[in-house]
Amino acid sequence: MSVHELLEEGIKLFTMKRWDRALEEFLKVATDDFEQKDNTELAYYLGLCYAKLERFDDALIYLEQVVTASEDPLRMYQCRLALAYIYVITGRSKLAEFELGRLTKGGYESIQIYTTLAFAAWCQKQYQRAIDFYEKALEMDRNNATALNGLGYILADSDIDIKRAIKLCRQAVDIKPQSAAYMDSLGWAYFKSGDIPEARSWLRRAFELSPNRPEIKNHMKIIISHDI
Repeated sequence: MSVHELLEEGIKLFTMKRWDRALEEFLKVATDDFEQKDNTELAYYLGLCYAKLERFDDALIYLEQVVTASEDPLRMYQCRLALAYIYVITGRSKLAEFELGRLTKGGYESIQIYTTLAFAAWCQKQYQRAIDFYEKALEMDRNNATALNGLGYILADSDIDIKRAIKLCRQAVDIKPQSAAYMDSLGWAYFKSGDIPEARSWLRRAFELSPNRPEIKNHMKIIISHDI
């Protein structure tokens, strides 16, 4: 295959969500004869593949290349958002806020930006800022499950408004009924309300779907110790 055929094959596999196979094809591409735009295209897909495979240090290298060299505003937006997400989940919330700030200063506004800003604020225990960002996301789409769940969890965990928390988390579960994370939030909201049977029911469902997620395991331990 030519380098362009390898690139096209990798993109095809990427669109099929076969991240590992797509990465194999992209890594075969020799870029010596590529123009700058082709190198940027390859960096874009390598960065996203590594991100999907949770190889975040590798992803950062390529995503940074794209935001530095790309002339495509949409690609730049996507990569800054991906960088922010990676920074948040790897404990670098201030760097996430920097990337998102670059987007908002550039005139970008989206639900994804506000929910990521909210998550970054929550990670820094800035609960009111997180609430404000989730509220902005819900102003744009009152049925956004990520914002509903995130806001509901904070309101419950911080004991700010547990009644509303249950309502919001319930809405999120109704929208995405197979989400273990959303079931966990709803169960935790019920626990904070004192409704232990409902809490136990939802947390057990979450644990059955995703037994290795640390926050779900922690909530289950609390429920179990409450039963003893």
